[in-house]
Amino acid sequence: MAELAALIPALDCEATIGSVVRGTLVHVPAVLVVDDGSSDRTADAAKAAGAEVLRLGANRGKGAALRAGLRALRERGARHALTLDGDGQHLPGEIPALLRASAAEPRALVLGARRHEPGSLARIRAFGNRFANRWVKIACGLELPDTQSGLRVYPVEATLALGCHAERFAFETEVVIRAARTGLPIRSVPVRVYNPPPAERRSHFRGFSDTVRIVLTVIGLLLRR
Repeated sequence: MAELAALIPALDCEATIGSVVRGTLVHVPAVLVVDDGSSDRTADAAKAAGAEVLRLGANRGKGAALRAGLRALRERGARHALTLDGDGQHLPGEIPALLRASAAEPRALVLGARRHEPGSLARIRAFGNRFANRWVKIACGLELPDTQSGLRVYPVEATLALGCHAERFAFETEVVIRAARTGLPIRSVPVRVYNPPPAERRSHFRGFSDTVRIVLTVIGLLLRR
């Protein structure tokens, strides 16, 4: 596998994963999709589009899927992992901007700071994002525009060395805090995103419980400072 690869955690994304993989392969030489216990044909659609697929036997959450994918990419020789979601929210056309930032500073964790059109994001998601940003600032002193974006470039070895173990969406928050504390550079790049109409949205983010999990993760890190 190439030194740069894309990592896509996916759960029940049969309808969208093919186009996401094909769009990503325009910019990245290899794609690994981690099928997080999907009940549909996500894995088949990803393979048909040109991705390698790692299937988890049961749904374990986004954090576990990302950890499994990062370990698999390290074993295959990848040094950087571009991550994006399988639901089509992240636009492949924004990938080059993140790759340029990563190439300019290879040690950095690069975050795609999403620019949401007014009214395009559900209120609970918008509140959760702002709330998480505030807690991250409390925990590590950095004011970042979007700590919850799944569109990122991870330096693989340095990320795994952080020892993050948070579950579901809290994993991405933990990575940012631990990276900041260890002196890993963090860079934000503004990116466009696609938020489908409310009737078509299928998010696996559980507004209340996932926000609470993120806050508890941050509090745990504050107590262990």
